[in-house]
Amino acid sequence: MVSPIFKPIKQEKVSQKIANQIKALIREGKLRPSDVLPPERELVGLFNVSRPSLREALNSLVGMGFLERTQANRTIVKSLASGIIHEPIDHLIRDDINAAFELIEVRKAIETWNAYYAAKRATPGDIARLEENIESMKKKMGEGVSTIENDDADFHFAISEATHNKIQTHIMFTIYDLVKRTIEKYYEKIDDNDIFDQHVKIVQAIKEKDSRLARVRILEHLNYVESRIREAVESNKGSGEKKEDPRETTTVFELIGNDKISR
Repeated sequence: MVSPIFKPIKQEKVSQKIANQIKALIREGKLRPSDVLPPERELVGLFNVSRPSLREALNSLVGMGFLERTQANRTIVKSLASGIIHEPIDHLIRDDINAAFELIEVRKAIETWNAYYAAKRATPGDIARLEENIESMKKKMGEGVSTIENDDADFHFAISEATHNKIQTHIMFTIYDLVKRTIEKYYEKIDDNDIFDQHVKIVQAIKEKDSRLARVRILEHLNYVESRIREAVESNKGSGEKKEDPRETTTVFELIGNDKISR
């Protein structure tokens, strides 16, 4: 007689099947941080389930940290790193601009990694998305519309997604959101034309699959943003002199620019 090799079939609740499908889409990167799910009545039709089953599934995913509900009663995909990183760091940097600059240092480390691997792994679709972002920014600038908040965020997320590392994308979303919330009031010092030119150079390096150059270009970009923000902070303090930061940018530049670090 053949030894038993079969296992009992577990019957899953409909709500569990819905939750599993949504989790799989998040895991595969098809649902990204900040993506908005369709309204409940539309999801009921798409899943072909009852509203109670759908609500049970959504509530369980909210409880597990995969989704969150906004005040506008929308359901959005939550960064999987937000619960671990976001809340405590948000409290830390809220009233401490120096801590915000430390966060910018972390962002440099993450985004130079992103640019390096995006240049190695970007698909034609990834490149097309980056080029569409550049065109959108160019068009808005021609119309006199500031592009810092929206197109810039989309640009950096597109590079992160071009690494095809889903965990990295969630971490990047959380870090970027923390930085943006802390320093966006200083954005008036940042010139859209400079940002546009820097973005073009970054995309060109990624298209050419020059990972080292892509890393250098994005670090130049982030150094520029940091310098403008420091100027705005010092201006708001009423200080006539810019204070020296003991952590020199050139040292960071040389460290991250060293190929031995990334190989």
